[in-house]
Amino acid sequence: MSGSVNRVVLIGNVGQDPEVRRTQDGKPIANMSLATSESWKDKNTGERKEKTEWHRVCVFNEGLCRVIENYVKKGSKLYVEGSMQTRKWQDKDGNDKFSTEVVLNGYGGQLVMLDGPSKQSDHGSHRSNDMDDEIQL
Repeated sequence: MSGSVNRVVLIGNVGQDPEVRRTQDGKPIANMSLATSESWKDKNTGERKEKTEWHRVCVFNEGLCRVIENYVKKGSKLYVEGSMQTRKWQDKDGNDKFSTEVVLNGYGGQLVMLDGPSKQSDHGSHRSNDMDDEIQL
């Protein structure tokens, strides 16, 4: 294969308040879960069905980590664009485990708040929730 693409685009809601940690040299890393849902009408019963998928999102971009830390909270609607990565790790018993995550690095990762910022910043000023962003698909 001469080329390939590893690109993930998600629009969903944050499942719980994001966790922002710092590396030993002070660089932030943000982790959050994002829910995407689809719904349909069952052809046999006419009943409305819904399926939700949960995605782990890991952010290494300092600017995006600041936005996440200051404005993103449980329930925030986000547009996230990054790459899919699987990492291997060991649990406390030494068993190999694998985690697949959407990763936003310093290059190529995007995060857009679709419902606008709604949390107080560190400076105590309120940001209004009057943004009306649209993404053409």
